[in-house]
Parts: sequence; C-alpha cells; structure tokens
Amino acid sequence: MFRNYYIKALEDYRKARRKAAIDELLARISGTPQKSDLLSYEEVRQQLQAIEKSPQRLEEITLDAIVGSVGRYHDFTRKYLPKSAIDEKRWARVMATSQGLSGLPPIEVYQIGKVYFVKDGNHRVSVARQMGNKTIQAFVTAVETKVDLAPDVTPDDLIIKSELVNFLDKTNLDKLKPGADLTATKPGAYPTLLEHIAVHRYFMGVEQEREIPFQEASVHWFEEIFQPTVNIINKRGLLDDFPDRTVTDLYLWAADHRAALADQLGWDIGTEAAISDLSEKHGQRSQSILNKLRQLISWLMPDSLESGPPPGTWRNKLARMTVLQHLFNDLIIALDDSDNAWHALEMGIQLSHLENSRLHGLHIHPEQEGDDPGDHSELQEPFYQRCQQAGIPQFDFKIVAGEVGKILCDQARFADLILLPLNHPPGDKAITRLSSGLITIIRNCPVPILSVPSPPTGIHSILLAFDGSIKSWEAMYIATYFGSQYGSKLAVLTSSDGLTNPEEIQREAEEYLSQFPITTDFLLREDPVATAIADLKHEREIDLVMIGGYGGNVLRDVVLGSKVDEVLREIQLPILICR
Repeated sequence: MFRNYYIKALEDYRKARRKAAIDELLARISGTPQKSDLLSYEEVRQQLQAIEKSPQRLEEITLDAIVGSVGRYHDFTRKYLPKSAIDEKRWARVMATSQGLSGLPPIEVYQIGKVYFVKDGNHRVSVARQMGNKTIQAFVTAVETKVDLAPDVTPDDLIIKSELVNFLDKTNLDKLKPGADLTATKPGAYPTLLEHIAVHRYFMGVEQEREIPFQEASVHWFEEIFQPTVNIINKRGLLDDFPDRTVTDLYLWAADHRAALADQLGWDIGTEAAISDLSEKHGQRSQSILNKLRQLISWLMPDSLESGPPPGTWRNKLARMTVLQHLFNDLIIALDDSDNAWHALEMGIQLSHLENSRLHGLHIHPEQEGDDPGDHSELQEPFYQRCQQAGIPQFDFKIVAGEVGKILCDQARFADLILLPLNHPPGDKAITRLSSGLITIIRNCPVPILSVPSPPTGIHSILLAFDGSIKSWEAMYIATYFGSQYGSKLAVLTSSDGLTNPEEIQREAEEYLSQFPITTDFLLREDPVATAIADLKHEREIDLVMIGGYGGNVLRDVVLGSKVDEVLREIQLPILICR
C-alpha cells in the first residue's frame, strides 16, 4: 500500500515542479519575480525589530497565511511549490506518509501580525497545499513588533514596514498619538517624514531658543503641520480622487507639489492651494473623458473667444478654504516700465496694509532666442525698495519669458487678485478688440482684476456698477466686504440703458445691503454706465470703481463691444473687474 502511495506521490511532485516552473516564468515575464518568492524570517525579524516573546501554542492555521521560512525560503515558491533544490524522494515520502491514518504531524511556525514563517515542516506545508488542504496544525510562537503584516505582503511592503518601525522608534507617535493613521504605500515615505520633523524641530528650537527633544518635535509637527493638512485632504475629498493612496501619501505628495510650484512661481502658495491644484490636475474627475474634451476644445479655441472660468469660480475657491481671514491674501502685480505699473504697485501696497497681503511682482517679456532675463532686472530693485519702504512684510519678484496672457492667467490660479497697469484699454473697433490682450486676460483670468490707470487714493469711497448680472453680484460681494471690514462708503449705480426693469434690480441690491452696517447710496441713471460713472466722478469723490466682467456672449462682445470696454476706455480710476 505504501509503495502505491509513494509512486503516486512522485507523480504529484513532478506536477508540482511543473507548476512551480510556470509560476516562476510568469513572474519574470510580468517583471515581479520577487512576488513568487518566500520571505526570509530572519531578514523580516531584523527589519521589523521583532521580538520572540510568547510561548508556543497548538492551533489550526491557514496555509495561505504562510509567507516565509526560517531557513528554506529559497527552496519553495510563495505557493509552496517545490523548486529544483528539493529532493523528490523526500518530498514523495512525506506525501505518501500523509496518506496514512496519522496524517501530517503539526509544523512549527513564527507568527508576525497575520502571517506565518515556517520554522520546521516546510515539506509538510508543500504537501498539504498540493493535496488541496486549506489549513494545517502548527505550534505557533507569536513574535511582537510595532507593525502588522498581511498575507499579500511583498518585498516593497517589507521595506515600507521596516521604515515605519524606524519612524515609530524615533518619534514614538504610535504611543503619543494613538489611533493616528500614518500608513504609507511607497518606500522612502517614512525617511522623508523624519526629514520634515527634523526641519520642524530646527525652527522650533530657533523660535524657543532651546534644544527640542525629537519626540516633542514629532508631536508638535503632527498637531501643527500633518493633521491640519490631513483635515484639508479630508475636507476636499481627495481620497475619493486618489483611492489607491493614503492620507500620508497625499500629505507627502502635496508637500512635494507645493515645493515644485513655489520653484515655478517664485513664491510659496500654501498647503491648501497646492492640494487644490493636485486635485484639479490629477484627480479622477480631471481625468474624465468629458473634462478632457473640454480641455481639447479650449486648446483649439482662440484665446480671445474663450469665455473663461464660470462666474463665481474665485469665490467658490475661497469658500472651500478651511482657514480664511482675508479675501486678498496673495496679490500679483504685473510690472512693466510704465508709470501705471508703479501706480498698480502703490494700489497693491495700500491693499496689503489692509489685508496683510503678500505681494508678488511679475514681469513678463516676450520669449526671444538669446534673450537674457537679467536685461529686465531694472524693475526688481525699485520694486523691492518701494515694498521695504512701505513696510510690506512679504514680497517677491519674478521675471518670466513668454506670452503675457497665458502666464498671467496660469499664475493667477494661486493668487486672489491681479493688479494691471491700464496702458492699452480695449479699442472701439471689432478688429482691435479681437486682438486685445487685456480683453483676453479679463475673460480667462480665474480671479478678479484691478486695472490701475492713475495714482490710487485708497478705498474710502467705492462706486459699484450693478445691473443684476451674476458677475455684478460678484462685485457686490467684494464691495460689501470692503464696506463691512474697512468702513468704505458705497454708492450703487444702476444704469437703465439696456435693462428692462432697473428699479427691481435696485430693490434687490437695497434688500441685500440692508443686512450690513454700510453707508450706502443708490443711484439710478438713464445714461450708459460709462457716461454715468464719468458724470459721478465730477460730482463726488470716487476712489475705486467695481464692475462685473464680460457677459456670456463672447462673439457679440467682440463685434459690438461691451460696457466693460467702455468703462475701461473712458474712466481714469482704478477699476476692479469681478468674475
């Protein structure tokens, strides 16, 4: 009887060897040969700083949870198929013996997390799996470690787990912040986190003028840097956009993206803006076919005929912010060698004093072969001098070569307001409007634009041109903000020119503004809006005009002209154009 079992077992061995050869070949073809290998217990134990503490206990364990061996991890595949090093006669004897009444004796294993490593009984495991068994009896020695392992663990996973053990050993965050999710999916994540903490620790020491213990710095970093970033990630639903990533992965990605954008822009955009840009560029929604089709249409459409971002885009961005103290935190001032450029800077300085804004000077010149950006640096020194003299705490200056409109609108995604010197207002003919760079910028810029054609006088008195359109409501919100925050007086002008029910529009404005303690006049005129503003300029003090941007019909505005064009041509006052 045993002889028959033995002959059958030899055939089973050869079948198992063929399966092992096929599995190894497929693993090499797929480029993942390590996934078919058993893990070395000793290497894993050292990497995870595991400690053998618990006494042996006899229990039934799942064969699929065995992922490694103490000494014979080179002799079997991950599925415990025998490799060429295994003696077929010994394997066949174990198989033949298992057919008797006694079956397979218990094996001995080490347990780390949810997985097992065979200490004694590798042949028995191989035979049991070949027989189709799901479980096997084992004497189990539990091994303690700071991290857990799952049956699908890979060599890369072990690298990550090893790095996590080292991270927790140095930070003690598993005990100091129990329940914190610090899971990462890429090797190198935890050494990078340790670098972040080390930098944070350095600045803590400088600020507090003492040596900061690493674990104290770790807790402070977690509470002040990591967790607030995770809160933003969760609020934005970024895990839905990146379902294969963890919050720790996204924290590191956002930090890298923020640094890359800072290098590109010349100024730090902040964590929220970096996360928002990540979501827009790389999230699942940005990769949809419909969104890609929109991008293609936008690429094919001439810039002057694009309708630009939807109304309220900028205000919606602000509404998603977790912390918002001011409307205008980052101002871009487009600088050239005109007097109006310095008027725009002066307006930016005045706003910065109110809003504690960061000023970003930007000079864009046409890209020409052999052109040296240093040739335009004469703008940088006076920019720095004026900002320093005005006591502006945060400012920077950058020179960029390329198309003015595209660069300005792209960088505007990370700002709250663009200040432009109004050197060339839109013309009164269709051909000049079609080629107007200013019109293109106003249409495509995602944030409000403040055009400055003359020296500014502040924001004490604001004239709001209100026609009930969506974009004029956007102007209303900003005017209300200035009135509420800084006591600006507000005059609301509604021109009946082209409107069917101007009185009703004025009543809507009055009803809205009645909620706020703002000194307000309501003015109804029959003249076109540009003429009415010009007349009011002679009648009263006006520091700033606010208007809504272009309407939805781009071709009509290009062919027939727009009220926005008329105001920009005829009014020599700072004009805030809202989206």
